[in-house]
Amino acid sequence: MSADDAALRGSALAEDAPEHARACERIVRRDDPDRWLATLFAPAAARPALFALYAFAAEVARVPERVREPLPGEIRLQWWRDALEGTRAEEARANPVFAALEETIARHRLPRAPLVGLVEARIHDLYDDPIATVNDLEGYAGETSSVLMRLASLILAGGADPGHADAAGHGGVAYALAGLMRSFPWHVRDGRLYVPPVETLARHGLTRERVLAGEGGLPLQAALQDMRALARRHRAEAWRALAGAPRAIVPAFLPLALVEPALKAMERPGFDPYRSVVEIPQWRRQLALWWASRRM
Repeated sequence: MSADDAALRGSALAEDAPEHARACERIVRRDDPDRWLATLFAPAAARPALFALYAFAAEVARVPERVREPLPGEIRLQWWRDALEGTRAEEARANPVFAALEETIARHRLPRAPLVGLVEARIHDLYDDPIATVNDLEGYAGETSSVLMRLASLILAGGADPGHADAAGHGGVAYALAGLMRSFPWHVRDGRLYVPPVETLARHGLTRERVLAGEGGLPLQAALQDMRALARRHRAEAWRALAGAPRAIVPAFLPLALVEPALKAMERPGFDPYRSVVEIPQWRRQLALWWASRRM
């Protein structure tokens, strides 16, 4: 049995991996299974750093889910920002995710500014403010998703800049858009709306209030089709930008392989954006990732 087969039943880390690395893997496996599966295609030596990066992103993303009011959420996000900027050094090192992330930053010479930017972007999730334009939506996706592809590629390249930043930019937006559309039913239930942005709704004669009230109908279907087309354009640009990319950085971009299956599931007859759940069996996700790893 290969190491990757074993990981599907247990841990993807070496037996002597420190506990904070294992804590990060558990978080990623629970909260970000797509990236957990993609990390199985990375060299074993790079996995702890990738899990640290992805666990950090998952923990920050969960802050809005853990609070009832924006202020406690802002305080928690400020904690992460302070930790990254070095003003909570002793306290922060007691946090296993931050301890693992700090080791990763030092070992792979990762820039801190994009990580701080990711934290700041998540402030939006604490409020019900709509995303006004497609450009705003792409910016949000870039700060929360593209940054992970970019930093993961730096980790896999050993801290050297492997280039292909455009691939990370487009790829992260495509992956984030697919994810936001998959989460549409839960966001609406919570009174939030990320996709489509206000300008796209207006083009189809809709308002945010009507969509949140469950009154989107066929115009909403058309607006979401615009979003799927946007995701596909970014996905295609990412694939083009990856031409000639070093094999070492491929695992950073493997989540791209899961975009099209998700979009196709949303286009099946009878799909209801308010009620239908996009479920892609794990074996299909594994197959898509394996195929992409061979094709890139």
